[in-house]
Formats: sequence, structure tokens, C-alpha cells
Amino acid sequence: MARVTLNAGEPGRRDVALLAVLAVLLVGATAWLVYREAVPEYRDHQRQFGNLVQRRLGDAAATAVPAGIQQLWVPGAGRADRCPSCHLATAWRGFERGDEPLRTHPAGMLRAHPTNRFGCTLCHGGQGWAVDRERAHGHVPYWPEPLADASMAASLLPGAGRASLMALNCNACHRYETATAGAEIINRGKRLVDEKGCRACHRINGRGGLIGPDLSWAGDKNPEQYDYGRLSGRRSVFTWHEAHFQDPRALVAETVMPSFHLPPDDIKALALLVMSWRRVGVDASLLGDLPRTDSPSPQERALAAEMERGPGAWFVKTGCYQCHPVSVFGVKSPTPIGPDLSTAMDDVERRFSVPVDTFVKNPSGTMKAVFARQFMLSPAQKDEAVRELRAAYAEFQRQQAVMPAAPARAK
Repeated sequence: MARVTLNAGEPGRRDVALLAVLAVLLVGATAWLVYREAVPEYRDHQRQFGNLVQRRLGDAAATAVPAGIQQLWVPGAGRADRCPSCHLATAWRGFERGDEPLRTHPAGMLRAHPTNRFGCTLCHGGQGWAVDRERAHGHVPYWPEPLADASMAASLLPGAGRASLMALNCNACHRYETATAGAEIINRGKRLVDEKGCRACHRINGRGGLIGPDLSWAGDKNPEQYDYGRLSGRRSVFTWHEAHFQDPRALVAETVMPSFHLPPDDIKALALLVMSWRRVGVDASLLGDLPRTDSPSPQERALAAEMERGPGAWFVKTGCYQCHPVSVFGVKSPTPIGPDLSTAMDDVERRFSVPVDTFVKNPSGTMKAVFARQFMLSPAQKDEAVRELRAAYAEFQRQQAVMPAAPARAK
């Protein structure tokens, strides 16, 4: 039988060459990792900034450029921020047009929020103790406070922009202010809360109704707790709130919240405002003279006290006036989202085809939720409500009877 000899020389040489290449790559990768640990990224920025300062300001100024890890301790927030290790130009003048991280911080904001008191991450977000870019910017799994930069704004708040993301962070401390300088979109949301009567149904900052959920700390809700099943397109907390304000029933079928037919800019403002209502762990000393509560204004208190002494006192004391005015008794509503109760005797029968006493005892629509969650009246209290509504309608008819007739038009 003939013997067959296999020539393994050529494949063997290829294997040796491949192993050699892999070994070189492994050594190179190991050397690169050792180099990056020995010469971290912040040292590159410090060397680069030192050269910039030397060229622009001279050798003496360059000696003031810090070296090594730079840390800010913020006792009022229990945070250690090492952001200045890379962001070296923050307090230096002359680098306003530089590229990050070597750019001068706007001076006005630093005067109000000096870094030696507030640090960096309270306003900007990020992971303060980290010194490599990815982790310091908080672009890592399970970190709840990513850096409020343009890329994060595009990811979390599409269409809202970085300034809006920063305003959201501002309101964590400035939540009880009527308006905050530099946070215009949040200020717009606060105005809308008053104009649209959100407190008629929702408790906000300790004040308001119980028909809808308490929104005081809505920003603390975990993104995984939202139901995105009815949400089309990108799924994020911001887009959920946008869709909810646009058409509440399309997103939450069982809600009694009406659609206010808001324009897109108003929807963005309200979405950001709700997301900003979150707890922030800071010492009272950092809040300075900021208001600590969201209280009714002196004018609102005085008006309520005056109306409680008037003929419509029952509607004020029970809280009906929060949603409904009663104009015949001079009762004004701070959030007039419901009809004037002066004519409820007629309106109810016309709209629901039942007399007012039947409706009060067995309401439908939004009032069913109101009586179930906010005004849980006993049978006797419901009888009293009917008597007050009849009295208001009688006063309406009396005022109509004594009103002078409109002058006839000339032919």
C-alpha cells in the first residue's frame, strides 16, 4: 500500500504568523491601558491648558494651572466634584470661546452659584467623583443624573434643547419661586399651572385637589414606572408627558383629565415643569433666601377671607369655589375650570336631563370623580348643597328681574 505524506509546513507557518500578530496586538493593548492609567485623560487637558495659558498670558500665569486631581467638596449637598480636573478654564477670563472642557464659565451664573459653595453637579448633573469622561458625564448604566449637555438633551428631551434641560435642574432648588431668571420655559410652565387651574384637581407643593394624583414630587418617579404601551415613537419620560398633555385620554384611558388643546411650546413647558418636581438633598444654607413653601399670595388670602364673610360663604368653606365661581354672590374662583354655579339649577337639567338634586345624589362625568375623591358628602350635606344651589339660582333670577332692559335699537 502506498504511503501518503501530508505537508503541514505551509498551514503551520500561517498559524505562527497569526499568533505573532495577536501577541503584538495584545502587548499593544496592554501597553495602551497601562499608559492610560499612568497618564489619565485629565493630565492631557491640564498639559493642553498649561500650553494655552503660557502662549496667551505668559510663563508666570502658566504656573497657576493646577496639576493632578482637583476636587470640590460641597458640604451642603454631601458631594465631591472632581470636574475641575478637566474643566480647568471655568474661572479664567479669556477662554470664553474655547472648546470644552477648556472654556470659561459664564460669570453671572458663577457669581450667584460659586463653585466653592455649590460645586458643579448640582446644576449640571454628572458623576462628580469620576475622573474619566464617560463616567464623569454620567453616561453609564443606572446613574440617575447624567450631564445636562446637548447630547443628553437630544436623547432625553428631543426638541427641547440643552437650555431646557438646565432649567429643569434649576427648578429642583427654585421650585417655590414664581419666576427664576434664566429658566424661562419653567416659568412658562408655572404660569400655565395657575392659568389652567391644575390645582383644582392636583395637589402641587402641598396645595390643591385630590381628584388627580399628587404631583408635588412627580419628577422622582422612576422611568420604568411609566406605561409606554400607548405611546408611539420615542419612549422617554419627557415624550410620555408631552403625549399626556396633548391628549390625556389617548394615553390613560380611565383618566378624567380633559384635553386643554395646548400649543406645542406650552406642552413642553408643562412636561419639563412636572419632571423638575423632584427632591434634592441640599442643606438649607445653600437655598439662601429662596422661598421654602408655595403659599397663596396675601391678595388670595384676603379675597378668600372676604368671600367667607359674604352670602356665598358656603361655596368658599366647602372648597367648591376652587373650580366654580358663584358670580351672584361675588364668589370668584382662583381656578375657574367649571361653570358658574349661579345657574346650576338650569344648567344641570339642560346638560344632563336630570334635576339638580338627582344629579348631586348620583353625579356623572367629572363630578362623579370629584364626589368620590375630593368632596365625599353625606346625604345631609348633599341636601344642603342643593339648598345652596337653589338659593344661588333664586338670586340670579332676582338680579335678572331688576336689570334695566336693553335699549331698543334705532330703526
